[in-house]
Amino acid sequence: MGCSSVDGACGSKTPRRTRAVADPGSCSARFLDPYGGEGRMPWGEAARVVRLEDCGPVRPFPLRPGRRFAPGWWWSATSGRLVHYGSGVMRTQVMLLDRDPSVTAMACRPVELSWREPDGTVVSHAPHLMARFRDGCGLLLDCAGRGEISARLAHRADVMAAAARAVGWQYRGAPPPEPVVAANLGWLSGYRHPRYRDTELMEGAVRAFARPRPLIEAARDLGDTIRVLPALFHALWTGALSAPLNEPLHERVTVTAGPGERASA
Repeated sequence: MGCSSVDGACGSKTPRRTRAVADPGSCSARFLDPYGGEGRMPWGEAARVVRLEDCGPVRPFPLRPGRRFAPGWWWSATSGRLVHYGSGVMRTQVMLLDRDPSVTAMACRPVELSWREPDGTVVSHAPHLMARFRDGCGLLLDCAGRGEISARLAHRADVMAAAARAVGWQYRGAPPPEPVVAANLGWLSGYRHPRYRDTELMEGAVRAFARPRPLIEAARDLGDTIRVLPALFHALWTGALSAPLNEPLHERVTVTAGPGERASA
């Protein structure tokens, strides 16, 4: 799911001057409960008792004139709920988390952490996303660019990583996936809804793809392709079937049964 920013800036290509990281035990958390009420408490307590995945964005997602992408909503196949995102890069990372079998829920900017720097300055940062894992632990994630990030943002990443470690969570700075991978997953996500699941058909599909073979060949063997292909796309989304996602999907793409190597965030 992308590179870790535990030791500095994700994507940074040049060494940077290290700065003292604030004590994660001194971080406070601000969040909005499901009814819009504001809550504040020490970060360690919030991570333990607050279901941040149920909280709304702690900062609004503004509409910016001239931008090609506006805030919106993603229906999560993982939780069956809508996730409010603020940008295209956030939506892409939500999509990747939604496909991750270890994730049970996610939210965009549900918490803001604040801390005091050694010079007395109070700094606040709201990670772009939060996710909950099956084991109950959590993930804080920032959407990172492909190039270098500033020393200021790298320092905040260090603080987020320390704060996450202090409560047994993870922190990641996730670069965008390769364009072909994003396009393929975007296509498959259109078939993520359970209505495309066909349990009876999948029993035959697992046998049909026991050995790698072109998608369309097995689809024709399984029956009417109008009915079969949506179920196979759903299986490619869930990982019941796998195909190389680093090349464009097409009717003769090689598919095999099982999850294979999943695209990461």
